[in-house]
Amino acid sequence: MGEISSFQMGVIGALFLSVASSVSIVICNKALMSNLGFPFATTLTSWHLMVTFCTLHAAQRFNLFDNKPIDMKTVVLFGILNGVSIGLLNLSLGFNSIGFYQMTKLSIIPFTVLLETIFLNKQFSQKIKLSLFLLLVGVGIASITDLQLNFVGTILSLLAIVTTCVGQILTNTIQKRLNVSSTQLLYQSAPFQAAILFVSGPLVDQFLTKQNVFAFKYSPIVLGFIILSCIISVSVNFSTFLVIGKTSPVTYQVLGHLKTCLVLAFGYRLLHDPFTERNIIGISIAIFGMGLYSYFCTQENKKKQADPLGSQMKDKDGTPYLGLEKEGQEVKNPDKDSHV
Repeated sequence: MGEISSFQMGVIGALFLSVASSVSIVICNKALMSNLGFPFATTLTSWHLMVTFCTLHAAQRFNLFDNKPIDMKTVVLFGILNGVSIGLLNLSLGFNSIGFYQMTKLSIIPFTVLLETIFLNKQFSQKIKLSLFLLLVGVGIASITDLQLNFVGTILSLLAIVTTCVGQILTNTIQKRLNVSSTQLLYQSAPFQAAILFVSGPLVDQFLTKQNVFAFKYSPIVLGFIILSCIISVSVNFSTFLVIGKTSPVTYQVLGHLKTCLVLAFGYRLLHDPFTERNIIGISIAIFGMGLYSYFCTQENKKKQADPLGSQMKDKDGTPYLGLEKEGQEVKNPDKDSHV
């Protein structure tokens, strides 16, 4: 019972850290890009990942967590996949309307459910599906204002959905099957994510903004916000891997839409963004859906704890990804995460 309680407290802490850091970085980046005119989102993300790696490297040198080697092929492919997904999401935003981009983000949840059902034999109850449906409807009402379709934008959105879903599923799968913590996985994969975005970021940003990131005039206040954004990003990246590892990719996406609702609310209070009755209705429906999702997940987890043998047979993972599990290899429970 003590271990279960400790695990639950760890999950709550991870969720709180993820929400707090993500909302903070969105507000910081919105001020940086909208108010200070720094539009280079993809390049900024590469700096985030480099700072995250440097921070984790320093933490590892001070023995705050143990580095556990992971197969190089797995780490490289995983890092590149995550880097590509970030670039595709930014391209999708550049080629599509805001409304269609929000539809792209909403589509990640049902597509993740579909992939986990097909490839991991994971079962989602009708109650869970209903709560997710209410959540998506609410966020859609609150955030989608226009829908403009074009061929290139649609293709980019589909690729962004696929790579994001697979990347998040692998984040959970790698941690569990290779018995590594979120910190260990992030530490080893961050350099490859940063490298691909560091190379492609300036090109993507110049294509989208028609501006050169290296020709931008960096004032002290812009540099200050960039440094602040990079510092917050360490917590964002760490909490992302932590939440997905401790819960599931679907739960992380649900949490992401909670962040969207909070960003809308904080944007209204702090940045004086427009806020209408439609936003209020949509956020209310979304929060109700999140509440139902949390309640139903809690009830199902209690049933699994009451019948652990049956739940193991029911939720047993199917096809391995990227050769993560060799034939005859014993699958162990993941280590407890080391906090930086």
